[in-house]
Amino acid sequence: MSKSHNHILGLPRIGARRELKRALESYWKGELNQAALQQVGQEVRASNRALQRQAGLSLITVGDFAWYDQVLSTSVMLGVVPPRFTVSAEAEVSIDDMFRMARGRAPSGEPAPACEMTKWFDTNYHFIVPELYPDTSFRLANTELFTQVDEAIAEGGDIKVVLLGPLTWLHLAKVREGDLAAYALLPELLSVYSQILERLKQQGVSWVQFDEPILALDLDPKVLDYFTQAYNQLAACGIKLMLASYFGPLGDNVAKVLSLPVQALHLDWVRGAAEGNTIAKQLPAEMALSCGIVEGRNIWRNNLRASLQTLTDLQQNLGDRLMVASACSLLHAPVDVKYEHQLDPEIKQWLAFAVQKTHEVGILTKGLRQGEQAIAKELEESDRLVQSRSTSKVIHNHKVQQAVAAIDSSMLHRASPYAKRAVVQAQRLGLPLFPTTTIGSFPQTDAIRRVRRQYKQGEESAESYTLAMQDEIRAAIARQEQIGLDVLVHGEPERNDMVEYFGEQLEGFSFSANGWVQSYGSRCVKPPIIYGDVSRPAPITVPWSKFAQSLSDKPVKGMLTGPVTILCWSFVRDDLPRKDITRQIALALRGEVLDLEKSGINIIQIDEPAIREGMPLRQQDAVSYLQWAVECFHLAADGVRDHTQIHTHMCYCEFNDIMDSVAALDADVISIEASRSNLELLDAFERFDYPNEIGPGVYDIHSPNVPDRDWIVEVLRKASRRIPKERLWINPDCGLKTRAWEETTAALTAMVEAARILRDRDTENTHATS
Repeated sequence: MSKSHNHILGLPRIGARRELKRALESYWKGELNQAALQQVGQEVRASNRALQRQAGLSLITVGDFAWYDQVLSTSVMLGVVPPRFTVSAEAEVSIDDMFRMARGRAPSGEPAPACEMTKWFDTNYHFIVPELYPDTSFRLANTELFTQVDEAIAEGGDIKVVLLGPLTWLHLAKVREGDLAAYALLPELLSVYSQILERLKQQGVSWVQFDEPILALDLDPKVLDYFTQAYNQLAACGIKLMLASYFGPLGDNVAKVLSLPVQALHLDWVRGAAEGNTIAKQLPAEMALSCGIVEGRNIWRNNLRASLQTLTDLQQNLGDRLMVASACSLLHAPVDVKYEHQLDPEIKQWLAFAVQKTHEVGILTKGLRQGEQAIAKELEESDRLVQSRSTSKVIHNHKVQQAVAAIDSSMLHRASPYAKRAVVQAQRLGLPLFPTTTIGSFPQTDAIRRVRRQYKQGEESAESYTLAMQDEIRAAIARQEQIGLDVLVHGEPERNDMVEYFGEQLEGFSFSANGWVQSYGSRCVKPPIIYGDVSRPAPITVPWSKFAQSLSDKPVKGMLTGPVTILCWSFVRDDLPRKDITRQIALALRGEVLDLEKSGINIIQIDEPAIREGMPLRQQDAVSYLQWAVECFHLAADGVRDHTQIHTHMCYCEFNDIMDSVAALDADVISIEASRSNLELLDAFERFDYPNEIGPGVYDIHSPNVPDRDWIVEVLRKASRRIPKERLWINPDCGLKTRAWEETTAALTAMVEAARILRDRDTENTHATS
């Protein structure tokens, strides 16, 4: 009988009922004290450990819990706090210090500009970017990890602690001042990591998992050499090390990884199976292989028979050196499918959330150890579900497939180039210099949520719901006109989420009631489930946009979520290429765009914040993705006439390496997140000489801090040195649904006042030079 270890790389930390989310928000509001917040965190961690034991896991994962995100937790533990947060070099970095770094504000401490936030590799999860300065130093500045380890050890069993690897942490960090080379800090950084390992060893920890997902990237040989330096030093601590790579194959990094002095190597078998067998044969005799065979980022049940066969084949060569695991952290999956009482039973039976996936790891291990007969019932059920899904009549729609087959090149470009369109649009819209607008959503009040909930539960009639939403739209238009915005939005009171809302109106989507996934901090999303072919049975946004436009002489934007973003922010069927699914979504949206134009909407915004995160991590795979992603945007947007202005929005991602593709979208106006990065993102647009109009975000909507008017003026003056003023718009970083009306009104007022100051200065300068 095999004695192989099994484990998962991490679990969701929001709680089965989003307990942590609610506790965090109550704490930030001053309604909950820190002791009560800590108690909620402890209960979530205890529940996660109990789940692992119930599933029969031999290594209990600890250290995957974070109050905001794991990168920020690592920065805090290492004592890397930007100077503006004024933390003493000797003091413990507190939980409030961490929240100020993430949000700009906490129950204690002085507010300060929050740190930059961006996407975790190719996921919709966000992290706070570490900041490096010439005087950056490292120290063990927060000991909460060791408290979590004590909690787990008190319960018994072998403990595996998860740490973000030093090379990945350095790779994600940004130098904010001077010409500092980040990797020059590695020796001092490793010294603190060694202290951490020594303390964990004293606590009795048997394994430490170092997450190094940068190994799924194309790495410079010099960076690979740093892995040798790092892991030679870390291995000297005498604790068992597991090097974990995920989100893709190792590729050219294999040789380096196999030379490292670690006791186990974890591979993402879902995304890297093609190289897995080769690596298994090359594995050093003293190294174990952790096979990440249970998908961590999607919600479909595992094909147990196929997975068991893979594991059995591997075991023939590896014996007890084979470990069974999830592909990556289950952080990216909802918590538990048992809470889904409203899902179509046919679809529900195909699903596995984090709890079920943890049990799948246990089931596969049992089959590996004791043979197929030990899990015969589970295998039989798995076989039945695989067959059920492949033959289900709810998945395929012949009309959709015909429409996709009929797509031709004429549908993939605008009738005229931007320069000609811009003239027509300027005449039609009559906007001033530095036009002001918002990204789309306005605060989602308790009253809005209550009416929407009552309508869904059948307690509110369609007529009364419509009237209530129209009242909200009327109020939003009035507020915007009072503030003085130039291009208005209807405020999206009817929308629960920018992707979920559209999925609810489209065929081929299903929805969970409690399938929440953490996006960052206390922000959770409930991704739709794309289970079948996608089509639009009726207009989605047209009635709301048309009503809003009837209330004002100013232009009101139609607001849509783009096809790639709907794909990336959904749980996607795995029986069809992602390109084909996106083309189906784009065709559905094309009909919506044309209906908006027919109804008199002259500006239509198609948001694509996920276009960068959807890009494969390896450059060799990125070219084809970017080509079809851009084509799908055109498919959705390009049926309109020249006078219709197409906007898009992107946020919280790096544009430098995809500027060709961003420009190829040929949107008349693009709005981007810029305030947290101090306009850093504009550098890419300036270097590329971006040809169309652009709105750099000047209001960080993920912080409760209200931007100062004069700061906005200065930011935009800097922007006008990079982008011609005639092509500059003024807008927030993102939608405003998570903010309160008081701070939203104050921030937008400051934004409009800044625009007036800039216009007045431009007029003065024009007179002075005439």
